Amino acid sequence: MSLYRQLQARAEEETPIRVGVIGAGKFGTMFLAQVLRLPGIHVVGVADLDVARARSNMALAEWPQERFSASGLTAACQAGTTFVTDDAMALIEMPAIDIIVECTGNPVIAVDHLLAAFSRGKHVISATVEADALCGAALSQKAQEAGVVYSMAFGDQPALVCDLVDWARTCGFEVAAAGRGHKWKPEYRFSTPDTVWDHWGLTPEQAARGRLNPKMFNSFLDGTKPAIESSAIANACGLSAPANGLIYPSGSIDDLPNQMRPRQEGGVLEGLGMVEVQNCLDGAGAPIDYDIRMGVFVCVRAVTEYQKNCLEEYKVRTDDSGRYMCAYKRWHLIGLELGMSVASVGLRGEATGVAKAFRADVVAVAKRDLKVGEILDGEGGYTVAGQLRPSAVSVSAGALPLGLASDVRLVRPVSSDSVLTYDDVDISFDLPAARLRRQLEQTILRKPEP
Repeated sequence: MSLYRQLQARAEEETPIRVGVIGAGKFGTMFLAQVLRLPGIHVVGVADLDVARARSNMALAEWPQERFSASGLTAACQAGTTFVTDDAMALIEMPAIDIIVECTGNPVIAVDHLLAAFSRGKHVISATVEADALCGAALSQKAQEAGVVYSMAFGDQPALVCDLVDWARTCGFEVAAAGRGHKWKPEYRFSTPDTVWDHWGLTPEQAARGRLNPKMFNSFLDGTKPAIESSAIANACGLSAPANGLIYPSGSIDDLPNQMRPRQEGGVLEGLGMVEVQNCLDGAGAPIDYDIRMGVFVCVRAVTEYQKNCLEEYKVRTDDSGRYMCAYKRWHLIGLELGMSVASVGLRGEATGVAKAFRADVVAVAKRDLKVGEILDGEGGYTVAGQLRPSAVSVSAGALPLGLASDVRLVRPVSSDSVLTYDDVDISFDLPAARLRRQLEQTILRKPEP
């Protein structure tokens, strides 16, 4: 039975999937706008540190006034309404809630929420992919030990790529590459929240209308978010990261089959089974037609001559050898698509993507010369950007993960474009996120028994 029909059945039976949403920013608000139209799902509560902002965003998303509860979570659960609070733990601790949707965007805080939810037997859908890049495999293990589902959020690019990769492998193809698109110039890696809208292609008025966070959007532009999402894809799909970071080859969707193959066959990849990001700008910075800037792709290889011949017979656009083809979704709709994860987790007990290994990592790289005593401001800020590396490379070098590069003080100067290390900062490992990260690093550093 389709997920939608199962949701309809839950609505008819008056046994909805009960959800608590933590974070009413852009992602959370987009989901809340859609869930009004979804049968069989009841958002019991929304938690945000700024309750007034959360209610305002929900009103912007056309949340009816009569759907707000003023009497608490228990009353909301009974009445089919939604209570807005500043207490995330109240949602996590409420027995009636089945699934927590974590969309704060802060990896350190998100890990606290995830671990608390696991310990209380709740499934979690995480839109904070930053936490997944930091310690996703460790979080997955914690969820498994608790007997709950931990899932990436459908609508975000990693989960959509996981879906494409699963399609490819289930059909019997070999995955050559998978990834997403981006608008990229090398100088964007130095972008700050002050310059983001000029580069992004939005007016300040458009950004204000959408209540868009310049720091968050700058993390897309400066390459941090592509690195984070590529890391999550690699760790969930068993793919590899390029040794020196993402290449960003320029091209259109139709160029993908020729690009996303090994170098010895005329492509850009170090080998088969890689993550990569395609650039929608040409070498002169001009837009390329039919781009995949806002979408995702998987490139597959026909292993047998018979597969290759079938691609030819059915007029599939391939590379010049006839062996590589690309499947894609040109758009990702972020929180508007999250219902797929809620239904999959709530009805089938299946994640829409989850880290299975620690193959790829995101390291913090200085945006400018940094001085002793400066405080790093993390993803999308003024001090560091994130870049993708194989985890074996980053961990062996003692590289500072981007997810821990916020609110920490520099104890050594770092030159622009250099990878920061743990030795460069004054950092505590008392926080759960840092402890989980160190545990993951030990899986890389630990040598096998003789």
